[in-house]
Amino acid sequence: MTATTAPRTIPSPAVEPPTVGLGRLAWRRLKRNRLAVFGGAVLLVLAAVVLVGPLFSPYAFDEIVLEAKEQPPGARHWLGTDDKGRDLLVRVLYGGRLSLAIGLLAAGTATVIGVVYGAVAGYAGGRIDNAMMRFVDVMYGLPYMFLVILLVTYLGKSVLLLFVALGAVGWLTMARIVRGEVLRLRDSDFAEAARGLGARPWRVLIRHIVPNLLGPVIVYATLGVPRAMLQEAFLSFLGLGVQAPAASWGTLARDGSLELSTAIGGFSVNWWLIVFPCAVLGLTLLALNFLGDGLRDALDPRTGRR
Repeated sequence: MTATTAPRTIPSPAVEPPTVGLGRLAWRRLKRNRLAVFGGAVLLVLAAVVLVGPLFSPYAFDEIVLEAKEQPPGARHWLGTDDKGRDLLVRVLYGGRLSLAIGLLAAGTATVIGVVYGAVAGYAGGRIDNAMMRFVDVMYGLPYMFLVILLVTYLGKSVLLLFVALGAVGWLTMARIVRGEVLRLRDSDFAEAARGLGARPWRVLIRHIVPNLLGPVIVYATLGVPRAMLQEAFLSFLGLGVQAPAASWGTLARDGSLELSTAIGGFSVNWWLIVFPCAVLGLTLLALNFLGDGLRDALDPRTGRR
């Protein structure tokens, strides 16, 4: 009788876990950040309210009702009215459209200029880089708000020129960040391989180096939106920003601050005219900063693959 031998089992090759893409990994990190999720949710709600809310309001943006002037918040006017009888709620909603648009457009303008300028300076190197960055140093030495006020005064007081002026002098830090990253990436292996295959310098820069800068660019652009909104509010507070009959959160806060000149016992009579615009502006700036900090942590490769 012959002994039966057990069949040999061939071990199956180890199955490697699928790699997680950088975008999906960043999204996972961002979802774990409660403050960033809160900031993003607040911004989505605010954007939806300021876009859709005025469509359901029974009052027009510039509707003047003298019989209803300076009414406190109530059932008919939820946020009260101003000294001309205009509903403050609908003015805050319309002002939010303008403030958010100026912040986004100014930050976008500064991002485009900064990325192009910094990428060209970093990739060119040598004398070109030195000359371009010395110009940035000179611009840094000048008072920022002085340049903005000078541009607004020279170009004129309009919404379009306002965000152009804010973006035209807000690109300096972005240019420095991009230039430093380009200096680090231009001699990397993938850039050398592209040049070895005959790619032209501009193609290497646009197709291979600039896409690797999306992380810091997105983070800084996100943090640039609240800065532009705060600067617009400051200029509007000085009377150099958005002009009547248009209004932004900055102009509404300025109009409300005028009530302080008629204060009695240290308290403003029409307190709602300054409290509600400042509260909405502060909440938006806080949410944008929370979201920007969350994006910075999510897109930072040094945080590890968690």
